[in-house]
Amino acid sequence: MSDVKSLYFADWCWPTVRYIEWSIDDCAEIRHTCCMNDEIDGKILAILQEDARVSNAEIARRLGMAPSAILERIRKLEARGTVLSYETRLNPHAVSAGLLAFIFVRTESLCGNMEVGEALARIAEVQEVHNVAGEDCYLVKARVADPQALGRLLRERIGTIPQVRSTRSTIVLDTLKETTRLPLTESVTEAESESRNGKQ
Repeated sequence: MSDVKSLYFADWCWPTVRYIEWSIDDCAEIRHTCCMNDEIDGKILAILQEDARVSNAEIARRLGMAPSAILERIRKLEARGTVLSYETRLNPHAVSAGLLAFIFVRTESLCGNMEVGEALARIAEVQEVHNVAGEDCYLVKARVADPQALGRLLRERIGTIPQVRSTRSTIVLDTLKETTRLPLTESVTEAESESRNGKQ
């Protein structure tokens, strides 16, 4: 027989006290539904950040759960917007985008005006656009083929956007770390380490 927890609660709309029985599994499901991420969700996120192509069956094997339960949790993470998308990272040097530059953009208008930022975001070579505090309004991350391509990007694409007053560019000589992974809790980090050991 499964364990049962008894919960009392007062219904303030009616002068009665109701008695409800919840199974342990019901309580676990309620916690999962109400919380943004529980420990198991965190472990799933750690594994997906390491390898987004990993199968539900493999995640289930590492966590000791049923594949159907893993699939349900991933779907909920996607529905809540915790998992935004699944993307493939390319070698920029293999696709003629080996030069990385960070560009500070200053505008004539107030920095709170998003029109310039939206125009910057539509440029294909631009990977990131950040509205920043300080003298400059935007910080742009862009990848192009070479310095000549960067010059054309500055003159013909960014420089022609209305309200752009000036730009300052910094060319990256070498990249020591570049990742899209987000830091998770200590327990989740341990799960990621365990998942790596499971591959060996």
